[in-house]
Amino acid sequence: MQKIISLGVISAVLLLSGQTLANVEEKLKLAMASDVRSQAEIDRDANRKPVETLAFFGLEDDMTVVEFIPGGGWYTKLLVPVLAEKGNYYGALGTGGIENNLSTLAGFERMNVVAKDAKVYRKEGDRFYTIEMGDIGVEDADMVLTFRNYHNFNEAGRAAMNKAAFEALKPGGIYGVVDHTARHMEPLTPSNGRRFDPVKAIKEIQDAGFELVDFSTLHYREDDELEYEVGARSVTGNTDRFTLKFKKPEE
Repeated sequence: MQKIISLGVISAVLLLSGQTLANVEEKLKLAMASDVRSQAEIDRDANRKPVETLAFFGLEDDMTVVEFIPGGGWYTKLLVPVLAEKGNYYGALGTGGIENNLSTLAGFERMNVVAKDAKVYRKEGDRFYTIEMGDIGVEDADMVLTFRNYHNFNEAGRAAMNKAAFEALKPGGIYGVVDHTARHMEPLTPSNGRRFDPVKAIKEIQDAGFELVDFSTLHYREDDELEYEVGARSVTGNTDRFTLKFKKPEE
């Protein structure tokens, strides 16, 4: 049976003098057992592998972390408790879900939402979203993360997001991107709109000033033929995803 732990208990454990959990993995596993998470969210743990994914990006509990497009807060519910004691969490762009559902919960008092004046919208006739935004107000972040969002934006929107990530990070800071894989240079079809060419993503993010540090096969799925829409029954919950780690160059 899944052991459910309240956020109040998590906070108490993390703050007890001399009993702080030893590492990020332990804190993540505690957050994964919190009653803040729904059963549907818990059911995705095996596929999304949050402990391994965040370890690959190099998450530490004293970091300042920005999450772009947090959606319903699947990763937010894990990041905020890990960072609550010594770090800082900032959600930016598409933050309505976490503002409405998490901001008043115990344990999420230090969750910050920024770039509230940014506009994320689809122009008439456009299949993808764009972003109009200024400075998000964070300049010394250790890490910027975005999960399964890159495909949602047109070229201008992706460029704006990459620029915002670069400006938010301190030199040496990490930009982590996970998204559903599309075939390289395959033309847009009704089935691949929620996928993205990882080679193209690498080029765009490098053009924004980043260095590619590493990639992971954590979310490689051999039985995803990259042919069907990610919501199709044959691949939903089991899509092949690229996991890319970039760095803002040291000054």
